[in-house]
This record gives sequence, structure tokens and C-alpha cells, in this order.
Amino acid sequence: MQQYIVKRLLLAVPTIFGAITLVFFAMQAAPGDPSSLFIRPDLPSAESAEMLKRVNEKYGFNDPIHIQYVRYIQKLARLDLGESLREGTSVLDDLKSRLPNTLRLGLAALAISAVLGISLGVISAIHRGTWIDNVAISVALLGVSVPSFWLALTLILIFALRLGWLPPSGLGDSPWSWDGIKAMILPMTVLVLGSAGGLARYTRSAMLEVINQDYVRTARAKGLGANVVITRHALKNALIPIVTLLGLNFGFILSGAVIVETVFAWPGIGRYLVLGVQGRDFPVVQATVLLIAIGFVVCNLITDLLLVYIDPRIRFE
Repeated sequence: MQQYIVKRLLLAVPTIFGAITLVFFAMQAAPGDPSSLFIRPDLPSAESAEMLKRVNEKYGFNDPIHIQYVRYIQKLARLDLGESLREGTSVLDDLKSRLPNTLRLGLAALAISAVLGISLGVISAIHRGTWIDNVAISVALLGVSVPSFWLALTLILIFALRLGWLPPSGLGDSPWSWDGIKAMILPMTVLVLGSAGGLARYTRSAMLEVINQDYVRTARAKGLGANVVITRHALKNALIPIVTLLGLNFGFILSGAVIVETVFAWPGIGRYLVLGVQGRDFPVVQATVLLIAIGFVVCNLITDLLLVYIDPRIRFE
């Protein structure tokens, strides 16, 4: 097991390195000049040119692109993510303050979507071909098909502006206060519906594959109750692909939070990334994408370890 973990960590290095490289050169190829962030539009042309020269020298924008890339890799090796060009704050400190907000929203959405999606998929598989199955699949398909930004704006319009039940944006006074919980409901609902819909469809397919297997029929022939047969025999063996999808879902929730956090003005890493892209803030974009890539890698590693625990027949060499 230890060898497998070390092997997976080593394989994750080129993945993260590739993400760093791709984002760096993509930002360099984007139109616009990041130095213009420091220049006031009302300055005379002579002062603007002089200030532009000082900014380029300070941040090394005049250096060849390969030198800028090597310098950036060297800073990453020292865990130096740089400073925001727009705000002048430490990117590492900004991520430390925003990451808990994204994790709180993402973990809550993942837990609720797992319970809702698996339950809906199991119920649909048990009642295959009935009206219950049709309703469950329709709800799951609706959750997958509805765009996140449209659903977010619709929920704000109904529950925040018209009914006034929930706040339209923000974090609330305290994460664990009633105001903080109410502020989570709308963005969490958007994340849950999209994730639970796909999970329900996947669970239904996995359950239908195992529900007619010989060991399930044998368990029924022994006189075991329906709940025992479904939970201990059918669902347990169907969990292998479901757990894999759950691990991917958490990564997609982190990346999907970009839209949700932007619409709801949620102070997480997703909104931080959008602000960085809009302002051509190189350090912000590069550091945030790097953090999301690491999140995907960690989620995949945890998923593989859970598969060993769920199915002892799986052995890694």
C-alpha cells in the first residue's frame, strides 16, 4: 500500500507540472498588458511611459518568456506564490483566507449530493420501469441539464428578491450562525442539484448491473429482508464505480464553484480566480489553478484508497 501511495504521488507531479505550464503560457498569450493595471488613465503620456517602464522592470515583464517561466518555477519551489498585481496582497495569504469558505461550501454540497443522489438512484433501480423510476430519472436529468448560472439567477430572483427568505449574496456574519447557514443555502443548492443528478443516474446503472446477480438472488432465497439485500449485498458491490464518481465530483464542485461563487459573491477561491482572470492578475490565476489541480489529484488518491477498503479483492502492487 505504501508503495502504491508513493507511486501515485510521483505520477501526480507531471500532472501538476503540466497544469502550471499550461496556465503560465496561456496567461502570457492572453491579450492585454498587465502593466496597465498600475497606470492611471488620467496621467500624461510621458509619466505613463515612465511608470510603465518601472513596473515592467520591477515584475520582470520585459524579460524573455522562458526566463519568466524559470523564475516562476523557482518561486513555487520556495512556496512563494507572489503578490497580486491588482491588490498588492500576498496570494498565499489570500488563498488561506478564501479556501475554508470554498471547502465549507463544497464539502456540504458533496455530502448532501451523495445522500440524495445515491438514494434516488437506488430507489429508481429498485422500481425499474414504474412511475417512480420515471420521476426519479426525470429529476436527475433535470439536475444535470439545467445550467448552473441560470439556476443560480433563478433562485436569487425567487427566494431572495421576491420572497425575501434568503440573502442573495455574501457569506453572512458567522459561518455557523443562522445568517451564515442561510447564506449557504442557495449556492449549495445549485452545486447539489448538478452533482446529485449525475450521481443518481450513475447509481441506477450500477445497481441494475448487480441487482440480478447470483449472489443477490441467493441472499433473497435465504429469506433476508429487502433492506439487507439492497444495502449489504447489492449496494456494497455497486459502490465501487459510485465512489470513483464521488471523488471526481468533489473536484468538479471545486472547479464548478467558479460560477456559483461569482453569481452569489461568495468569497472563495472560485471568485478569486474570476477576479484574477478579469484583471490579468498572473500570480492569482496561476496559484488558484495550481490549487485546484492539486485538489483533483488528492481527491483521486483518496478515492483509490477508499476502493481498497470497500472491496478487499482490490490489491495494488
